[in-house]
Parts: sequence; structure tokens; C-alpha cells
Amino acid sequence: YKSSLCLFSNMMRPLLLLLAASTVSAHTNVYGDDLQSCSSSGMAMTGYTRTGHCVSDQWDHGSHHVCIDLSSTSGGNFCAVTGQSNWCSGIMECHDAGSGDCPLKNWCVCEWAFASYIEKAGGCDAIQDLKCEAINSEVITAYRKVSNQKQQYKDAFDCIVKRCALESA
Repeated sequence: YKSSLCLFSNMMRPLLLLLAASTVSAHTNVYGDDLQSCSSSGMAMTGYTRTGHCVSDQWDHGSHHVCIDLSSTSGGNFCAVTGQSNWCSGIMECHDAGSGDCPLKNWCVCEWAFASYIEKAGGCDAIQDLKCEAINSEVITAYRKVSNQKQQYKDAFDCIVKRCALESA
């Protein structure tokens, strides 16, 4: 029984990887193009699903859709500004599988923590750099839905529009 289960599992692995890859390519960035990878060679693998892309699944209550450059010097340390433990300076498995551990650089952060970060850092002009081609378009939809509930979310929406030079989102 166990050997049959292992054989089935090994046969299904390529199908599951293909399904995961097609799911990533189905996501779009804030420009309406295919969502690009947030992390790349020489840095830690990011993404809630650890695919390098800012995509989420049903268990990602933080909606990790915003790609920021944690190594940029403006805006202060994302973790410190948002009151989180300092995972921002950590190291994790490299984007290039099997190449050891790498520093966190470009990282998919929670869209709700991102809104708080803008407010606490002193506004959109005071935050770390964004990697717009890797920001999931779902963040635009989410901020639109709640921007009338809290100024912080409207400011986050406006910041992405400004920083990513979006014509009209």
C-alpha cells in the first residue's frame, strides 16, 4: 500500500508543479501584465507560497501582494517601522534552489502592513523602494474596496499608483 502511495505521489508531482506554475502565470501585476518574480538570484526566495511571486492562497490572511526592496535605505527598516520582529534582516533559502541561504532583499509583504508602513514611515515618499512589476494587481482591488473605510488604505492605494506611475488604476 505504501509503495503504491509513493508511486502515485511521484507520478502526481509533475502535474502539481505544472498546476502551480500555471497558477502563478494567471496572476497579473499592477500594469495588467504577467506577475513577475519579486525575488531573484542571490536573494532569499519570497512569496507566501515560496514561489518568488507575490501570490496568496486561502490561508494567507495577510495578503502578501506588495513587493518591496528591504535593502533600500529610505523609509527605515520595514520590520522596525511596522513593529514586527526583525525578520527583515534575516537569511532564508535562496531563490536558486539548492544554493544555500541568502539575505532577504526583495520581499512580498502584507498589503495591510504595507498601508501601516506608509503611515508610520511618514508617507509614500519616505518608504523603501517598490518593485512594481512584481506587485500583484489584487492589492489594487483590495485597497479600492476599503479605501473609503480608512485613510490609511486610500494612502496605500495612492502610493502604489504614484510610485508605479499608473495612469489610472
